[in-house]
Amino acid sequence: MNKLITLVTLVTLTAAAASPSFAQGEKKYGPGVTDTEIKLGQTMPYSGPASSLSLIGKVEVAYFKMINAQGGVNGRKINLLSLDDGFNPAKTVEQTRKLVEGEEVLAIFSTEGSAPNLAIAKYMNSKKVPQLLGQAGSPKLIDPVNLPWTTTFYTTSSLEGKQLATFLLETKADAKVGIIYQNDDNGKSYLEGMKAGLGEKGVRMVVKEVGFDLSYPTIDSQILSIQAAGADTIFFATTTPKFVAQGIRKIGELGWKPLMLLTFPASSIETTLKPAGLEHAIGAVTSIYSKDPGDPKWRDDPAVQDYYKFMKEWAPGEPPTDSTGRIGYIAAQMMVEILMRCGDDLTRENLLYHATHIKDFQIPMFVSGIKINVTPEDRVPWRQAQMVRFDGRSYEFIGGIVTAPGDK
Repeated sequence: MNKLITLVTLVTLTAAAASPSFAQGEKKYGPGVTDTEIKLGQTMPYSGPASSLSLIGKVEVAYFKMINAQGGVNGRKINLLSLDDGFNPAKTVEQTRKLVEGEEVLAIFSTEGSAPNLAIAKYMNSKKVPQLLGQAGSPKLIDPVNLPWTTTFYTTSSLEGKQLATFLLETKADAKVGIIYQNDDNGKSYLEGMKAGLGEKGVRMVVKEVGFDLSYPTIDSQILSIQAAGADTIFFATTTPKFVAQGIRKIGELGWKPLMLLTFPASSIETTLKPAGLEHAIGAVTSIYSKDPGDPKWRDDPAVQDYYKFMKEWAPGEPPTDSTGRIGYIAAQMMVEILMRCGDDLTRENLLYHATHIKDFQIPMFVSGIKINVTPEDRVPWRQAQMVRFDGRSYEFIGGIVTAPGDK
């Protein structure tokens, strides 16, 4: 792990030294910053229907503790205040106001979910407080004109839908597609991306669309509805592993053999495919950008080995093979990179500058060839993905890296 941090630190110091904003002299501080501390805030669903995603926040807190134990960022320790919002947008607003106006954090970091991030975006921008690396795929958050203080840390859900649509057109152009979507902004973005990617052919290819809410106990009836419509392909337009696992298991119990298309967040072997039954998931296709610590394919990869070591030492009570934790680990690395580049100029303005000036940055846990690029005009952090298919044990590559167009 020390080797990894040393490598990341060398990269960040080199990049920071080349930046005109890497302060060598006078210190400049925004709210939440002192000579010894950088205070950040976030909300996570520690309770409610999406509570499994709270592992992201737990890992981020643990990662910053590790960085602090190594001396912090340019001598300052990161204090991440991570509050529960229950995945309720109204609660997100309440908790975020508390963090900004009560705790006076420098920035909001990695808030979970499209709906929660959308709920606070206008408030954050009116206050000119950075809303950075939001865990959200809604293209509505990629709006540098109206939301200049907002960045996300995910390729948009509509882009991901387009990638899967491109794969379908190239490999099964006569497919009869049923789409089961999470009835919120994120799920609808996946739905719209798939249909846009299919283009005019989508009018005849999509035979059924059916939604569900996070409060539903199961999606069995939605699966039956799609099967009855004659679909031979099903796209799970949701980021929630629980429902995808339910759907795959139901499909297996029915003896139905459709092609299954999964979103990246709900494709984990550990949290989705194992609960569904690995035998039921054979042939499932998804697009990936980073290495799944629960996939045997990556077990000996150096970056994944470093992740295992980190989890064992700094988050010993959390499951190391749950790929949800990997998302927090990567986001925390990116935040440290941005803070390092700020040097001693830790104003909100300079923080936003460095968060929106990232070129060809490769995170160790990313699949080789997928790099982060963010500019003030284009906030989509990456457009590349690797198509993969599950073989009953691991995800195997299908072709090379693909790049999705559009969504600027």
